[in-house]
Amino acid sequence: MAAAILAADAQAARESSPTLSPEAQKEIVQVEAEIDRIESQTLARLQSEPDNQVQQVELLGKSILFDKQLSVNRNEACAFCHMPETGFTGPVSELNRTTGSYPGSVRTRFSERKPQTHSYAPLSPVLHYNRAAGDLVGGNFWDMRATGRRLGNPAAEQAEGPPTNPVEMGLPDAACFVYRASQRPYRAMFEKVWGPQAFAIAWPRDVEQVCARPGPAPAGDPAPVHLSALDRGRASATFDQMAMSIAGYEASAEVTAFSSKFDAVVTGKAQFTPQEKAGYDLFRGKAQCNACHRDGGPGEDPLFTDFTASNIGTPANPRLPYLRENRPDALGYVANPLGESFVDRGVGAFLVQGHPLSNPSAVDARWRPLAPDNMARVQTPTLRNVDKRPYPGFVKAYGHNGYFTSLKEIVHFYNTRDVLARCKPHDPGEGTTCWPAPESTANMNTSHSGRLGLSDAEEDAIVAFMGTLSDGYVAAKQR
Repeated sequence: MAAAILAADAQAARESSPTLSPEAQKEIVQVEAEIDRIESQTLARLQSEPDNQVQQVELLGKSILFDKQLSVNRNEACAFCHMPETGFTGPVSELNRTTGSYPGSVRTRFSERKPQTHSYAPLSPVLHYNRAAGDLVGGNFWDMRATGRRLGNPAAEQAEGPPTNPVEMGLPDAACFVYRASQRPYRAMFEKVWGPQAFAIAWPRDVEQVCARPGPAPAGDPAPVHLSALDRGRASATFDQMAMSIAGYEASAEVTAFSSKFDAVVTGKAQFTPQEKAGYDLFRGKAQCNACHRDGGPGEDPLFTDFTASNIGTPANPRLPYLRENRPDALGYVANPLGESFVDRGVGAFLVQGHPLSNPSAVDARWRPLAPDNMARVQTPTLRNVDKRPYPGFVKAYGHNGYFTSLKEIVHFYNTRDVLARCKPHDPGEGTTCWPAPESTANMNTSHSGRLGLSDAEEDAIVAFMGTLSDGYVAAKQR
């Protein structure tokens, strides 16, 4: 019965792939209203700001994260892809079910990947090469391109990606992010924390018009907000400080909370159910999940990732609108010249050329020889909040491209990838009795997935265990 329900859900998701369906538009309106509510509450706190500088930075970061005015069309906050009710990842069930990725400030432009979670992201180390293990470790983004090596903070460098990404917040120049912030209610506290020079910039007369034009910047004018060298330096420094503020909020107990049932069990304040306990034993044993999704060790917090990258053989997601962004849009922009032949090369592509749309960190040329061994590999995500959702029927997307639409489905994939047959086109058994070919077989992980020998009940137990990793758990009162 479980397999039949899973097959029906997966097939329904694949047969319906609107760009922005009425259902998605309705949910987007609801999410935008929630963003406005949170922003209003956050800005109200400026009237009685905390006297502790750490808390001031967190408040600034939250104010920036929930500010729609910082996108090119003043309609998309960073939080649009990272809301609390889903563990700071994609909050639109219908998009998770149908497109996998999210539209940007220009609503006809979609990203090529699903949003990662912001929670626990600041705990990722600065990207480095572990020579003994032969692995790159750390960074943010699926392809690790927010290395953290410039600012010493991958989460801050990640925050610098979306503002000028044409398929996300869409600004043509990072200086626009600073200019828009200079007009916002949190300016005074920003100057108090980071210094009065933060916005002491002589903006050109046409800055409003320039910043209202969706990016990318013109080929011959990569910094279309024309500033003096000194003012460009100030704008760049303030951009960094805005990003550090966002990372400060993401590191706060409000976002990185360690408040799940798992944490309560570890501290002796709760007990697993028999199914959850069985799932945890499988997670650490037969299923080999903690080989990559590490649950802690001596001196380690249980972050449920080892911060390395892997190619688990995820199939291409044909529902991604990005695959059809191969023609000029109304503004003449082509997001994906490769169209449906696009293959996500992950970390390897970053090491070779950076990211085609957004590259917040410089590529270390000394690491380019590592590119072949990292093609198609993507960062192992934390499993914390992996099942956090606002209501039971809410759909979450999984995998770097959002191919999977339930935890049961992706666990079944880990279990049976190399056992089940290859699907034929439009195969009704896709996801249960067959799997499509991997998007890429380069460097595919065959050590910890593909042929695990788990029963249906064991798969369900692992899913039940992962449900204990959602923050916000309230232990039942003892009678």
